[in-house]
Amino acid sequence: MKSHVLRPLWMAIGLVCLILVVRHIMVPSDFGVHGDSFTYNYYRAGNVDEWKAFTVKYRGKETCAECHPENVEANQASQHASIQCENCHGPALNHPEDPEQLTIDRTRALCLRCHADLPYPGSLRGELPSIDPEEHNPGEECVECHSAHNPSLEDM
Repeated sequence: MKSHVLRPLWMAIGLVCLILVVRHIMVPSDFGVHGDSFTYNYYRAGNVDEWKAFTVKYRGKETCAECHPENVEANQASQHASIQCENCHGPALNHPEDPEQLTIDRTRALCLRCHADLPYPGSLRGELPSIDPEEHNPGEECVECHSAHNPSLEDM
């Protein structure tokens, strides 16, 4: 064969070999275990132990209700019932021991993550009460007028 045909063929073979060598180096030896509950039924076996050792940072609304039943009850009766306490209060990893008081995010940006007016036709996002942040009390924090546990102005 002519060199103009052989040269690209050798380049392609070399590229495939390089990819196989890099794959051998980069892919962990415990990858490829079969399991029905994983995407494509392959996972890295060592990952199971890593996730078992992973410290859970978020504890859930049930944990908050043990010491703060009045806040959880107010929240359950409000439009924010589906939102976990730790979305605003931060992870309760070692609460109440450390820190004794969780930091509360009172910023306007937190509320606007869900309540900024975003025109998505046909989206469930459009069903949330929304505001135009440039028009609705610009520069003020939402908590000045609304309680996060019960955001309705009628109950203030």
